[in-house]
Amino acid sequence: MEIFDRLESEVRSYCRSWPVVFNEARGSYIYDESGRPYLDFFAGAGSLNYGHNHPKLKSELIEYLMSDSIVHSLDAYSTAKREFLRTFDETVLRPRGLNYKVQFPGPAGNNAVEAALKLARKYTGRETIISFTKGFHGMTLGALAVTGNSMKRGGAGVPLSHAATMPFDNYMDGQTPDFLWLRSLLEDSGSGLDKPAAVIVETVQGEGGINVASAEWLRGLAELCEEYELLLIVDDIQMGCGRTGPFFSFEEAGIRPDIVTLSKSISGYGIPMALTLLKEELDVWEPGEHNGTFRGPNPAFVTGTAALDTFWRDDELQKGTLAKGRLIETRLSAIAEEHPGTGAHVRGRGMARGLAFEDETIASLVSKEAFDRGLLIETSGPEDEVAKLLPPLTTTEEELERGLDIIAEAARAAVKVTQSA
Repeated sequence: MEIFDRLESEVRSYCRSWPVVFNEARGSYIYDESGRPYLDFFAGAGSLNYGHNHPKLKSELIEYLMSDSIVHSLDAYSTAKREFLRTFDETVLRPRGLNYKVQFPGPAGNNAVEAALKLARKYTGRETIISFTKGFHGMTLGALAVTGNSMKRGGAGVPLSHAATMPFDNYMDGQTPDFLWLRSLLEDSGSGLDKPAAVIVETVQGEGGINVASAEWLRGLAELCEEYELLLIVDDIQMGCGRTGPFFSFEEAGIRPDIVTLSKSISGYGIPMALTLLKEELDVWEPGEHNGTFRGPNPAFVTGTAALDTFWRDDELQKGTLAKGRLIETRLSAIAEEHPGTGAHVRGRGMARGLAFEDETIASLVSKEAFDRGLLIETSGPEDEVAKLLPPLTTTEEELERGLDIIAEAARAAVKVTQSA
């Protein structure tokens, strides 16, 4: 570990929870350099929905690279980009009746969010963006301005402006009607809220603690945006690409956002890639007005095309994800019931699930105990109060059962530690 401690910045984080050196990965397993396997319920923070080194995706990538095909092209035309766009249209857009234009803003989710915010402001001529409590949208300045976490916001070092935060679904425990505060501010000329350009929302807040917005709440938000002529941006960076079941997490609510951001698993292989999807009438960009050196990731186009071809020509993956999600929910509920004094409860949709505790120290202990037993999970929420599960969607039921057995053991150990403290 000496080289990491000596040369790598103190900003590193995941390696502090998992102090081993990884060097192999296949399917739902990742291996350290001693050969010890770890069942991976982290999946690159949702970047590996189809597991590690999926054989079909890997073979397509190797064949492409071995043929000396284009790797870097900025936004020049390439055969790999053409095939990705054609396949994305055939498997995702047309079957859902969506008329989005596709923008390649740069290689990561924050690039997609920054493009969405800039476009909303350019199109409407307004500056303010509405975001929601506990939301997370990225670590660059525009994305941080619409992120709730105070620690992450504090790292900006400058004021984060032109944004306003509103209560997420059930933030007030049902004590006030949905959107009462937002509507009041929009309707009162003395509220001090400049008319917003857009609203940005996650349907399931991943980093914020696996907080789920109901379909009714999302429909209400879409109606409010239409009523007040605000653009609706859905950040589907972590919850898209099938994580909640359908390709887009907002499909269940039956809404059609004006702008959608995708990243993480859109390449299918863990290769950096991001998309900003926008309704045709919003495509008011000047050429090069938002750009980036790495907005033409051809290897990611290749694996992304292979992922769409392999998993999204039918609904088998979606059905499997929903069934596995129910299994995870059942098992986590049983674990929560085993520890009634901790306030443990289950959150989530599809294969994005969380086991939350009132005692903010327990989830971190669960994560540590799970790692010691050969399972990778992370924590989320403002105080890391949620043990968060994002297994690959291709994880087998047998692997899920094994991982959930480990979580049950880890929860018992963690609760025992806190009760004896």
